[in-house]
Amino acid sequence: QVRLVESGGGSVQTGASLRLSCVASGGIFSSYVVAWHRQAPGSERVLVAAISRSGSNTEYTDSVKGRFTISRDNAKNIVYLQMSNLKPEDTAVYYCAMAPAGWDLNRYTFYDNYGQGTQVTVSS
Repeated sequence: QVRLVESGGGSVQTGASLRLSCVASGGIFSSYVVAWHRQAPGSERVLVAAISRSGSNTEYTDSVKGRFTISRDNAKNIVYLQMSNLKPEDTAVYYCAMAPAGWDLNRYTFYDNYGQGTQVTVSS
């Protein structure tokens, strides 16, 4: 199974920016849809952003549209989540996730491989 390692989390104030990174190892990176999910205390883990295998298509949950950007570099086996204008409600553990190999990004995409997560804390 592909191993996913996230980094880039931290504690920031409202309005700040952070860039999360997810490095994958052990597979053909371009075969996988990759996404960022987040889980706030007391809440379920939810999808934040996803990117297709080629990087040509992206999806975002409504609450982050216009503020977050997901991108990938298949040559480096890495996915980024650029987060701008952060708000306290963005506070969560952020997880990198992969769909099964060969799936592409559509309404049926599901994720079965998660990293350990990186904490993002936004204070007002």
